[in-house]
Amino acid sequence: MEYKRLGTTGTKVSPLCLGTMTYGTPEWREWVLDDQASRPFLKQALDAGINFFDTADMYSLGESERVVGKALNDYAPREDFVLATKVYNPIGDGPNNRGLSRKHVMHAIDASLTRLGMDHVDLYQIHRFDYDTPIEEFMEALHDVVKSGKARYIGASSMYAWQFAKCQHVAEQNGWTKFVTMQPMYNLVYREEEREMLNQCMDQGVGVIPWSPLARGVLAGKKQGADGESKRSQTDANTKKWNLGAVEADDQIIDALKNVAEARGVSMAQVALAWVRSNPAVTAPIIGASKARHLDEAIASLDIELSAEEKQTLEAPYRPHPVAGHV
Repeated sequence: MEYKRLGTTGTKVSPLCLGTMTYGTPEWREWVLDDQASRPFLKQALDAGINFFDTADMYSLGESERVVGKALNDYAPREDFVLATKVYNPIGDGPNNRGLSRKHVMHAIDASLTRLGMDHVDLYQIHRFDYDTPIEEFMEALHDVVKSGKARYIGASSMYAWQFAKCQHVAEQNGWTKFVTMQPMYNLVYREEEREMLNQCMDQGVGVIPWSPLARGVLAGKKQGADGESKRSQTDANTKKWNLGAVEADDQIIDALKNVAEARGVSMAQVALAWVRSNPAVTAPIIGASKARHLDEAIASLDIELSAEEKQTLEAPYRPHPVAGHV
């Protein structure tokens, strides 16, 4: 496993990050694995050299953090893994159980650390941009989280590039902590982040850790909707909401992906992950795993270097998509 710098920081992370939305409790989503079913995947990832893990307070309404924190604490010394969590989405029914107000950020980091059983996270991320809270308020709150020792770094997720630039500017103006990572949706059938965000991150030395590199399974060849092969593909409304794999150009991309994968004798998922990693802006795609082979395939994809001709074949059919995933 060749480790990479997380943005311009000195922290080193694996070129794959294990996302943990799948681990928590099926009471939240029926496709989520419980504590005992989740632990083997975290152990498998650690044994393979993956040291980067991403969760969020809203996953299973906190249970994901409990499951992930307990497993990581059991399986590895704290210094041997890099853990990220997030704040913003509702974690309760009250008006202050969400967003990026100073009140909620300060409460949320303490609640996350309690569930994780840790005294700090390595990366504390805002799950989305908060239109209801002044940028100065949440950037100062995040700075104070870092200065209190409860997070080593801060990061952001899907938003417009101008919003990200404004957050960074406000932090710099005030001498506050700046974001070191951006977590956008990025995959072969959704490449809108190439217009501005990825270039901005490259220019500013911000690490990019894309979510949904397989377009929620579309690029792994999984059927979606009622005929889907898994509970998640049958019930995931966001795949339809974001039109992933739903337009003619996407069908052409999927056909091209099949052809490249067949020619190489590997899976579609491996090629799709290799393509995301091939972008020089990308630090580590965030992968999910509910079967052991999912992790095996993702790790095997690290050995794939696509040729210029293969990349052209995969990229040529793409057509612009409406901006998705920001809310």
